[in-house]
Amino acid sequence: MAVSRLYIDREVETLPETISVRDRVKAASVSVCDADEVFGILSESTDDPVQKGKETLFLTRNKGAFIRKCPGTRHYTCCGYQILHIGNFCTMDCSYCILQSYFHPPVLQYFVNRQDMLRELKCMFAEKTIRRIGTGEFTDSLIWEQWSDLSAVLVQEFAGQSSAVLELKTKTVAVAGLKPLCHNRKTVAAWSLNTPAVISGEERRTSSLDARLEAAAKCESYGYPLAFHFDPMVIYEGCEDEYVKVAEKLFSRVSADNVVWISLGTFRFMPALKAIIRRRFPDSKIVFGEFISGLDGKMRYFKPLRISLYRKLASLIHEIAPRVLVYLCMEDEDVWEKSLGFKPSDRGGLCAMLDDAAARLCGLS
Repeated sequence: MAVSRLYIDREVETLPETISVRDRVKAASVSVCDADEVFGILSESTDDPVQKGKETLFLTRNKGAFIRKCPGTRHYTCCGYQILHIGNFCTMDCSYCILQSYFHPPVLQYFVNRQDMLRELKCMFAEKTIRRIGTGEFTDSLIWEQWSDLSAVLVQEFAGQSSAVLELKTKTVAVAGLKPLCHNRKTVAAWSLNTPAVISGEERRTSSLDARLEAAAKCESYGYPLAFHFDPMVIYEGCEDEYVKVAEKLFSRVSADNVVWISLGTFRFMPALKAIIRRRFPDSKIVFGEFISGLDGKMRYFKPLRISLYRKLASLIHEIAPRVLVYLCMEDEDVWEKSLGFKPSDRGGLCAMLDDAAARLCGLS
């Protein structure tokens, strides 16, 4: 999707990354403003502020930490993932996306103070502690490929050390820039996966399932380890068999021996998101499932429904790929035991399980 408006924070107008991105963006309107001015403009009333935000790119400075802990919750098992906060929001448009209600006002923000980010990474590498870090929490990792060489810089930075792995998680097929890079298997190419029905009905402007798997196969041929995230899985009639078919198709395209981990998670949402989904996606039925309020205040599918779906999909994955680590995203130990047959605490905790998988397939030490 093309950006129609480009705003540049006056504080970063002369930074090299600002100039580079500005040269690549084909925006109809370019303005240099103070940050408050930009947010004031974007806060003006519009029929669809989320769509407006997806068409507006704001180049600015990350004034906080680039490396952050994943915003998990104490009520559910967290994976110990860390976020490399490169920017906010996304050009794609998934009905269930929490970012629709997370940012006020919503806008594509890209942080151009790259040297600050690289300094933080160097400090992290110097600690020689196993870390799993990704750029795909508040945005999609690869939507920026059309405007920036950030992925190339990050892949090469991570290639030069041995204690941390970078995960680039996406719903795109923008992997051409990854091909020539020396990555030393310290970057994991990862895809969010769903059934064709969910992709076509709930994930606007994303790549098809077949296209995502083709991109994954390309990255495997480039030597990258892979990961996949079945999250959020949507429960509907016949969904269990359809998710099994997705997993079967996945392993027909890539080698199980090259998959670092696969996460499973069902659709959950803060109550405030329901009105946004109903307004922006009037044909969507995903908010009308059998939900209860979870310990974190999010609406979650009734526990037996989640367990049934997890158990069936995990069983199939373990049958095809017994050595691949399958884990649950933001579930309690009761759901783990009933779905997968064990609790993370039985195996040293989820963080240790994931660190071991990264060490084994990515050569961390």
